[in-house]
Amino acid sequence: MTALSSPARTQVASPQRRRPRQVAPYLLLVPAIAILLLALGYPLVWQVITSTQHFGLAQQFGKPPQFVGAANYTELFTSTQTWAVVGRSVAFCLVNAVITVVIGIGIALLMNAVGKVTRLILQISMLLAWAMPVIASMTVWIWLFDWRRGIVNWGLTQLGLDFTNHNWLEQPLSFYFVATVIVVWMSVPFVAFSVYAGLTQISTEVLEAAQIDGANAGQRFFGIVVPLIRPVLMIVLLLQVIWDLRVFAQIKMLQDAGAPTASTDLLGTYIYRLGVGASDFGMASALSIFVLLLTVALSFFYVMHLTKEDS
Repeated sequence: MTALSSPARTQVASPQRRRPRQVAPYLLLVPAIAILLLALGYPLVWQVITSTQHFGLAQQFGKPPQFVGAANYTELFTSTQTWAVVGRSVAFCLVNAVITVVIGIGIALLMNAVGKVTRLILQISMLLAWAMPVIASMTVWIWLFDWRRGIVNWGLTQLGLDFTNHNWLEQPLSFYFVATVIVVWMSVPFVAFSVYAGLTQISTEVLEAAQIDGANAGQRFFGIVVPLIRPVLMIVLLLQVIWDLRVFAQIKMLQDAGAPTASTDLLGTYIYRLGVGASDFGMASALSIFVLLLTVALSFFYVMHLTKEDS
């Protein structure tokens, strides 16, 4: 009987030796972590402490703050105004994030399908829109929707609709429509470029094989393309939720252009109005901590999903 057929000579695989844990990569991370803790940790700790104090205008000039515990949180979240702002902010955030991602995916698919010249024109156009400073772009958008001499009212009137002297910022619904157009316009380039980068990594042979097997365009997109670029979609959707929840500059400038603040406030502008406007920095800090927790809650599912895929 040969050695190969003998069961007595069957070798048992030895357990793999554990690699010694290397310390050098962790030591290299220490400076970056220390800078993050100093740059982000200190403001966060200051916000937490201030949210438990009566910290107003007098404290800005040296008067010691008074510790009030959870009184700021109690007063804040027993106010109907606060919950109205929270509801508007969450709705605005989710609607804008979904619209931005859908349009971004559409433009990415268009860039992947057109020729080189057309794709280059699209990319340059989106880069210009993305790179434009917020103040400059908001100045243009406010002029476009101006109720006296705006080109939007003029164009709609020329089409036979009566939009003469129509104030888009006067009513909350039309105000948020304008804000959505502006925020989506500023955010779509990032989503389009990110998704397009993911599309370029998909093998054309796989799509061609699916087409030969009889899969139509919708089946190829939802059955092949979407699963392959799902990590990219998850990341851009997570970032959009975070950014749209904390939107401030666009809303503040639209309010300054003539919109009513009480019915159009989102979390960013409401915090600004409490802190800078009313000099109640304790309440503003309490609301800031709530926004942080709300951001973590909204993004928890996506973070856990990404962590699971990474592991």
